[in-house]
Amino acid sequence: MCTDFHDLLECTLNFEKGLVMKNELLDNLNQLHTTELGVVRMKRNLSLETDDVVKWCKDKISSASAIITRNGKNWYIDVDGCIITVNAYSYTIITAHKGKS
Repeated sequence: MCTDFHDLLECTLNFEKGLVMKNELLDNLNQLHTTELGVVRMKRNLSLETDDVVKWCKDKISSASAIITRNGKNWYIDVDGCIITVNAYSYTIITAHKGKS
């Protein structure tokens, strides 16, 4: 929580960094891909009917309601009750699962 000028400045800088990182993922959506096992895992975890899981993930990630964070080597996208995990270097969609309620 931002309680004084120094905290406010730090919060502002972190917010700006977050936007830059979010834009980095959004700018590279065309590189998003997954493995055959990833498709099976995501379809099972989310009960998806679609065969184009990558397109489904791209649509979710680019949604205005998506909350995108980066922790270490992975991006985590919290959107519409699910969490999508993407490797930050290869843009491989690792998994997606229902979020905790």
